[in-house]
Amino acid sequence: MDFNELEAIEGLRWPWHSWPTTKPDAASLTIPLAVMCTPLTQFSELPILPYDPLTCSQCGAVLNPYARVDYTYRIWFCPFCFFKNPFPRTYSSSLGESNLPAELFPNYSSVEYAKTVNSSVSNTIGPSLSSSSLSSMTSSKTTMLAGEVGVRGPAFVFVMDGCLEEEELRAVKGELLRVVEQLPESALVGLVTFDAMVNVYDLGFSECSRVVVFHGDRELSSEQIQKFLGFGGPKLQQLGKGPAIQNQSFLLPISECKFNITSAIEELRSSAQVTPGHRPQRSTGAAISTALGLLEGCLVNTGSRIMVFTSGPATLGPGIVVDSDLGNTIRNHRDLINGQAPYYRKSSSFYKRLSQRLCNSSVVLDLFACSLDQVGAAELKVPVESSGGFMILGESFESDQFRKCMRHIFSRDEEGNLKMYFDATIEIVTTKDVKICGALGPCISLQKRNNLVSENEIGDGGTYMWKLGTLTSKTCIAFFFQVNDEHKPQPGAAFMIQFITRYRHGNMGVRKRVTTAARRWVAKQSPETPAGFDQEAAASVMARLAIHRAETCHARDVIRWLDDTLIRFASKFGDYVQEDPSSFRLSSNFSLYPQFMFYLRRSQFLDVFNSTPDETAFFRLMLNREGVMDSIVMIQPTLLQYSFDGPPVPVLLDIRSISPDVILLFDSYFYVVIHYGSKIAQWRKLGYHKDPNHENLRMLLEAPELDAGQLVAERVPPPKLVKCDQHSSQARFLLAKLNPSVTQDSTYTDGSDIIFTDDLSLQVFIDHLQALAVQG
Repeated sequence: MDFNELEAIEGLRWPWHSWPTTKPDAASLTIPLAVMCTPLTQFSELPILPYDPLTCSQCGAVLNPYARVDYTYRIWFCPFCFFKNPFPRTYSSSLGESNLPAELFPNYSSVEYAKTVNSSVSNTIGPSLSSSSLSSMTSSKTTMLAGEVGVRGPAFVFVMDGCLEEEELRAVKGELLRVVEQLPESALVGLVTFDAMVNVYDLGFSECSRVVVFHGDRELSSEQIQKFLGFGGPKLQQLGKGPAIQNQSFLLPISECKFNITSAIEELRSSAQVTPGHRPQRSTGAAISTALGLLEGCLVNTGSRIMVFTSGPATLGPGIVVDSDLGNTIRNHRDLINGQAPYYRKSSSFYKRLSQRLCNSSVVLDLFACSLDQVGAAELKVPVESSGGFMILGESFESDQFRKCMRHIFSRDEEGNLKMYFDATIEIVTTKDVKICGALGPCISLQKRNNLVSENEIGDGGTYMWKLGTLTSKTCIAFFFQVNDEHKPQPGAAFMIQFITRYRHGNMGVRKRVTTAARRWVAKQSPETPAGFDQEAAASVMARLAIHRAETCHARDVIRWLDDTLIRFASKFGDYVQEDPSSFRLSSNFSLYPQFMFYLRRSQFLDVFNSTPDETAFFRLMLNREGVMDSIVMIQPTLLQYSFDGPPVPVLLDIRSISPDVILLFDSYFYVVIHYGSKIAQWRKLGYHKDPNHENLRMLLEAPELDAGQLVAERVPPPKLVKCDQHSSQARFLLAKLNPSVTQDSTYTDGSDIIFTDDLSLQVFIDHLQALAVQG
C-alpha cells in the first residue's frame, strides 16, 4: 500500500488504515486512532461545483459517493445515519446511473462547492453533469465562479515597531510600500506604530499626518479603544447581510487612502531614544490589542490580518517580556522551569485571552521578528498558532528571508486574487461507531457538541467543529478518534469520516471543500492491522502529542512517556522469543518507527538545550501545522552524499557518513547544510574547480548548491543555508544531528570522525529497546 499515493487522492494520512472494534483493542495499539488531514490539498483533479452542497437533514453529512441512491423515487440514503433524503427539484429529471452529479462520482473523494453569482446558472449546471462538463470544472480556471458582489476585504493592519534601526526600518518600509501598491482596490488597510506609546493613523485625513495616541502601559478593552477612536456602538446587522463597515477613517479601502497610507509609511522615522544601560521602550501587547480593537469595531467579516514587525521584546504594558533595564536578562528555559521569569505567566495569559478574541473576529496574527536577541515569540505563540498566522524569526529585515516571506504571503493566483483563505471552519461527521476526541494544529475549538463527540478530549476537543483564522494548501491538522463501543462495530463492516471545510476564497466568495473517506473494522489479531500501519503518519501524530505534552510537562517526563509507548509498541508488534533480545525482529512495516522515535527524543522539539524559548516556540509551531512528509524531515533530517562515483545517494544520518572526499547535503527543514569533506574543501581553496581540466570537480561542487537552492526556494519561511568545511566551527549544525555511533569512548573508530558526546547511539537505543520489549 503506497500511502503517499493514497494521500494524493484523499488528502489524508492514517497511522492505522484498519481499526479494531473495541476500545481495549484500540488502546493496545499504543498509537491512537488518528487522521492527519490537509483540508485544502492541491489535487490534480478537483471538481469545483457551482451550487450549494446537498446535506442530510438529520446528521448534516454532505452527499458523497458512498450514498445509496434510488433513482426511481429520486431519494438518497445517507451512509452516516441511513436517513432517507429527497433530491431537490433543481436536480436534473434525467438523474440516473449514467447521469450522476459530480459528488456521486466514485473517483472523487473530495469535491469543492463554490456557488455562482448568477443563481440561474446553478440551476442549469449544478444537478446534472456530464463527463465533458465536469472536466471543464476540474481545470484551475473557474471563471464562472465569482466572489460575493460588493464585499470589501480582506483587511490588513500593519503594526510597526517604532524602535527599529534606520536601516531595518527602511527595509520594512520598502516591503510595505510594495505590498500597498499591489493590494486589490477593495482591500482595507490600517497603520499602527508603537514604542512607549501606540499610534493609530487616521488615513482619511489628508491635510497632515493625524494619529490617535494610546499609552502603551495600559490594557484597554475593545470598547474603550473604539470609544477613544471615536466610533463603535451597537453591532446592528440586517438579516441575511453581513455587518457594514462603520463610519470611521482608520481602516479604509486602499482605493480611498492609497496616497495617505503611502505617505504615512514613507514618513515613518525611528523613535528609538535609548537610555544608556536600558532597552528601548516597546508596548507590543498594547499595540496588538489596539489593532484588534480597531478591527472588532469596524466589524470586518471577510477575514483580517494583523501583521506585526518588531526587532525586540516588549518592555512595558500588557504582554511585557522583560523590563527595560539591561541588568535583567531576558528569560531562558531554565528560568521558565524554575519559575524565575516574572512576566511570563501573566503575559502568556494576556495573549491567550487575545487569541479567543482573534478567533471570534476571524483575525489572523502574524509575527515578523528580526533581531539577534529574543523578542517574546514564546509568549505570542498561542495567538499566532491558533489563528494560523506566520511566525518568522530572523536576524535582519534586510535579509532575503523576510522579503521572500512577504512576497509569498501576498502572492496571487491566475485570476489575480490573493492566495489567502480566511475565516475557515472544519466540521467532522462520522458514522455512529466512531467518536471524535479532538484536534492538534492551528485551530481552536468552537465547543459544539453532539452525540458523536467523546468525553475523552485530546488537544482541542469537546466539539465536532473547529475554527481557523486562515489556512493554506499545506496546513495540516491531526484529528483524534475513538471506538464507540455502544454500537458494537463488526469486523469487516465499513466506517466513514467526512471533513467539511468552509472557507472564504481569495475572491471573497465562500467555498466548501468536502472530503469523505471510508475504512474497515477488523478483528483483534487481524493481519490487516499491521499491513495498514503508516510509520511516517504515526511518527507525525506522536510528535504532535509529545510537543502538546511538553507545553505543560517537563521534557524528561515527555521523553519517558515516549519511551514507555515505544516499548509497549515493540512488545506488541515484534516477533521474538520471550527473554531473548537477540531473537527480536520487527517487520518492514514497523522497522523505521523506533528510528523516528530515537531522533524525536533528540530533536529540538523536546531537547531544548542550546535553544531559546522563542526558538522552541517557533520550532513547535511549525511542526504542529506541517504535513507528514515535512514533519518527518523535521524529526529525522535527510542526508545526501555527492561524490565522483555517480549521482547523489541518500546515506545514513550517522557520523560514519562523513568522509574527506565527499560532499554532504543535510536538510533538517529549518537548516540546509552543505558540508565539504576536508579534501574537497582543500581542492576548492586551491581553485582546482576553475581549471578546465577539472570540470568534474566543478560539477561536483555545483550539484549540492543547485539542490540546496531548490530546497530553500520551495519552503516558507525559507531555511537557513549553511556552507561549511569538515572540522570547521559551522560543521556543528550537521554534527549535532548525526547519530553518535563513534564517540570519544569508542574503541574502534575505523578512521571515522568522532562526536564528543554522552548521548546514546541508535544501536545502543535499539539494543535497550529489544531487551525491554522481550520481557513480556
